[in-house]
Amino acid sequence: MVDAHHHVWDLAVGGQPWLLDDPMIAFRYGDYGRIRRDYLPADFRADAATVAGRGLDVAGSVFVETEWRVDDTLSEVAWVSGLAERTGVPSVVVGHAVLDSPGVAEHLAAIAGAPLARGIRHKPGGAATPDRAPAEPTLMTDARWRAGFARLAPLGLHYELQVPWWHLHEAADLAAAYDRTRIVINHTGLPADRSPAGLAGWRDAMRRVAEHPNVYCKISGLDVPHTTWTPDLQREVVLTTLDLFGPRRCMFASNFPVDALWATYAQIFGGFQDLTADLSASEQRAVFFDTACDFYRIGPDRLWSAAG
Repeated sequence: MVDAHHHVWDLAVGGQPWLLDDPMIAFRYGDYGRIRRDYLPADFRADAATVAGRGLDVAGSVFVETEWRVDDTLSEVAWVSGLAERTGVPSVVVGHAVLDSPGVAEHLAAIAGAPLARGIRHKPGGAATPDRAPAEPTLMTDARWRAGFARLAPLGLHYELQVPWWHLHEAADLAAAYDRTRIVINHTGLPADRSPAGLAGWRDAMRRVAEHPNVYCKISGLDVPHTTWTPDLQREVVLTTLDLFGPRRCMFASNFPVDALWATYAQIFGGFQDLTADLSASEQRAVFFDTACDFYRIGPDRLWSAAG
């Protein structure tokens, strides 16, 4: 399998103010003090090895940007690429770019020039609740931001979208307007509200954006405040996502070490394994491995073994 979304960081490098500064920022998981520590390739490999007992071999991984200092995010791509060359982890890199910034053309060109870089993430903001979304659109509707977004596909880069599900109608419009740019939804559209109304709104939003073949989805980040990660808790979200997008546009991911705040690596991937037991062998291979390899262009030379 390939873990399609994880992070690494070194507090001595000091790239992430949110991991160093006091007071801590408002965070959707609440108190994140336990992850304000180094998390390096060896730590990730140790977590990945815990699923070997379930017959899962983590053979590759995707690093996603960590809100590095916004004035120096190219340093993060260089730092993580160096880790990858020395340790094999991660397989590929997703960097950060401010798409509505004056220097975005040069910035994106620099990212595209990094051999392991595959895409960028720029969180576009969003309303705190669904009822506020109509009056508080995200940057996805901004002309200057879209001009930066339009530069991605010609450079061979894709876009990682992290936004609450109540803004996915904007993502659907973006996907239609730029149908040659691949978009991958991070963390399943953030369906933290599992009430009937919350799930209904999330399902409708996901259905709308899934109509666009250039949109993919990472099934990850499935936190529900004050709950324990179990397959039953995640069943409807996981199976609905697979039904809407299909296994060949879905990929599983840990979001470690962030999701370590509420689940172990084995709980997350063991749960995904249980929930996909009724899929065919080829569908299981797609959602655990093939989709990520194809989307992120992870060749055999970028794969590794959890036992290695």
